[in-house]
Amino acid sequence: MKDELVSIITPAYKAAGVIGRTVDSVLAQTYPHWEMLIADDCSPDDTRAVVSEWARRDARIQLIPLERNGGPAAARNAALAKAQGRWVAFLDSDDMWLPNKLERSLAHAQAHRSPLVFTGFRRVSHDESRTGDYIGVPPTLSYGQLLGNTAIATSTVLVDRSICGDVRMQRVYYDDFVCWLGILKRGFVAHGLDEDLMRYRVMAQSVSRNKGRSAREVWKTYRQVEGLALPSAAWHFSRYAFNALRKYRKF
Repeated sequence: MKDELVSIITPAYKAAGVIGRTVDSVLAQTYPHWEMLIADDCSPDDTRAVVSEWARRDARIQLIPLERNGGPAAARNAALAKAQGRWVAFLDSDDMWLPNKLERSLAHAQAHRSPLVFTGFRRVSHDESRTGDYIGVPPTLSYGQLLGNTAIATSTVLVDRSICGDVRMQRVYYDDFVCWLGILKRGFVAHGLDEDLMRYRVMAQSVSRNKGRSAREVWKTYRQVEGLALPSAAWHFSRYAFNALRKYRKF
């Protein structure tokens, strides 16, 4: 692993219309030592061509073309398999970072010797005409606390692989949530940086927009992936639902 390098993991599917803004937000970072690994999950649109053009312009950007559609976990794993950095940051293809996101996240991770750092953010409408309220984060989250919390937004996460080791996604609906749980389950603590550093684009077709299915998949995560007993799963689910409602009550 290259000690100063941040490997940015970006799964992409039908992202031709938005990924340019995502790449722009990476190019604008005040921290220059990064590689952006964009795994195209067999998009039927021009995503692959758009990313190829960005890669031609900047050698730090790399297109990883998947041979078959496998979903976000498979795309993230394809990018993770090629990551060379000690640090791994996650940025979805329709989200954007503010210019000092990497610099501030790295400083916070180094100050706390943290395996996982996450930050605050704001939502934006699909056309960026509307920006939502600031969504803050707690200073720390343990495994038990994360089970009942929605505070970690994927596109804010920075992982230190020198502490937590290799990172891979399971082929489950909430591969990101399960990954963070897997890191913290080993006794680590995630550190929240309560600063506005990311823009989450609200897309109607997003995997996480169906709240009914999302609730069912969270429950399955508790019972089938984490193996929680029924009373424990019910307790954590009630906390998760409360925090989700509080988080999503405003735009």
